Amino acid sequence: MTYKERLRLGILGCGRIATRRVLPASSESELVSVVAIASQREGVAQESASEFQISHAFNSYEELLKSEDVDAVYIPSTGDQHHRWTIAAAEAGKHVLCEKPLAPTLREAEEMVAACRENNVLLQEAFMWRQHPRAQMLKSVLQDDAIGTLRLITVNFSFNIDRNDWRLRPERGGGAMWDLGCYGVNASRFFTEAEPTAISADAHWWETGVDMTMRIGLTFPNEVLANIDCSFELPFRCRMELVGDGGRIVVDPAFQPGEKPSFQIWRSADHDAPMETIETSSRDQYACQLDAFALGIQEGKLVDSAEDGLQNMKVMEEILNTAKKTSTASPKA
Repeated sequence: MTYKERLRLGILGCGRIATRRVLPASSESELVSVVAIASQREGVAQESASEFQISHAFNSYEELLKSEDVDAVYIPSTGDQHHRWTIAAAEAGKHVLCEKPLAPTLREAEEMVAACRENNVLLQEAFMWRQHPRAQMLKSVLQDDAIGTLRLITVNFSFNIDRNDWRLRPERGGGAMWDLGCYGVNASRFFTEAEPTAISADAHWWETGVDMTMRIGLTFPNEVLANIDCSFELPFRCRMELVGDGGRIVVDPAFQPGEKPSFQIWRSADHDAPMETIETSSRDQYACQLDAFALGIQEGKLVDSAEDGLQNMKVMEEILNTAKKTSTASPKA
């Protein structure tokens, strides 16, 4: 399906990421118009619709999915809701942009992908960072051998979470790996354009049974190694380093470009190699994500061929299972 006009997007939920990130950024989108929003809480959708000048507000997700004014939906809800509403949207003929990770389990993610294929709609996982010009520039620099042959990827992502946060509840898809480690896995797959051939992991666990801190090791083809750590109990860190045999790149913060996106590069392996700062476009990464989603629908495929939520889920589920087997303190059943 192609669109001669802007893609008409509906949003299923009024959570933080929708109201603080996606909706403010939607005004910068060149290909998408948010035309509808829904909430399961009475009156909440109307408040967001008024604030962001959205034409239609609904008091249930079912009502929005019935609307003929909506071509596609964005699902920002907690992980345990992704499966139900992605399948419902697919059956309603709506394309789906679903927050990361796709689901709490690989089985649910596979069912979501199958439903979208059966109904001929696009399903894109919402890894916004990789659609930003900075990510594209980083990949271009690597492909130009600016740091030689890529050998090592290191990603650190952590913050100290409120102990009452839903992300500490396993039944809702909680855990540091699902929420933060998924970025490191996604980035490693993005820059290697490959799937890992070996996985190691270790973690310690919160009283509810979710991982609080995890260390992940991934081995990729062509002798590329990835070291990833994520945590809900450490100070804020969001850093990535790409190391080649001829130099290195540091991206800090890694997944939040900010107002002046940039990265630092050392184009030599010498100890005293000079540092160069490369600045990129300051366009909002959520606007970039919306436009990539719309373009994917127009072209009938994911624009970024390496962006495959199901593959990311396969790696993450193996990581979690590995950590459960190797950790000194086992999680709750």
